[in-house]
Amino acid sequence: MIVAFSLTPSGGDAVDDDGGMSAAVADAVRVVRESGLPHQTTAMFTYIEGEWDEVMAVVKRAADAVAARAPRVGLVLKADIRPGHTGELSGKVERVERHLA
Repeated sequence: MIVAFSLTPSGGDAVDDDGGMSAAVADAVRVVRESGLPHQTTAMFTYIEGEWDEVMAVVKRAADAVAARAPRVGLVLKADIRPGHTGELSGKVERVERHLA
């Protein structure tokens, strides 16, 4: 499965000096990177690929990391559940690119 998720901290120590939230978001991205699962981070979402239980466990740990800085955390999550398929994080994009060539 591939999960696209975004965490939004509210309040607490989550706000940077410049009004951003990059330090709290970095804590979540660190959790994803340390998971060892295939992943990508963009300006709006982090994508992670793996089995249901392992992906959701990483999302929970990432949310907990943000919650350590903020009393409230918003989570947006979209999942592509396709049993028996791996490598789709790049595979889906590669198939579209072939059509564009």
